[in-house]
Amino acid sequence: MKRIWLFVAMGVLFFAATSDVWSAGTTQEAKAMVEKAIAFYKANGKEKVLAEISNPTGQFAKDDLCVTVYDMNGKCLAHGFNKSMIGMDLMTLKDPDGKFFVKERVELARTKGKSWQDYKFTNPLSKKVENKSAWIEKVDDTILACGAYK
Repeated sequence: MKRIWLFVAMGVLFFAATSDVWSAGTTQEAKAMVEKAIAFYKANGKEKVLAEISNPTGQFAKDDLCVTVYDMNGKCLAHGFNKSMIGMDLMTLKDPDGKFFVKERVELARTKGKSWQDYKFTNPLSKKVENKSAWIEKVDDTILACGAYK
């Protein structure tokens, strides 16, 4: 009987460790994370929010969600999952369908201030290209974004 429970427990743990269901963020969580980052920005200033967002174990990176910050020219100022992107001009970055999603993000920020944006990106959990929706919001001369896979 103990062996059966051991196998059941191992199966549950294996499923939890390998399932995207357990760690996939929602669009509501993505938007809330941007709003939380904006509140942090307003309370602590630009430099502190950029440092906190760029911290992969900080409060703005969780499971498959992370806040990214751009300037109004598409330069990455902070990234919770990929520090090598910081400082790079991403205006010519395309999704697999050829969509210049950072360029579109900048345009949405300029014209609307805040908006949802749909594009495709590689999911860090599944390692597959998937549809993604990002909430973007302009604050001063920066754009904060966070997206969730659909």
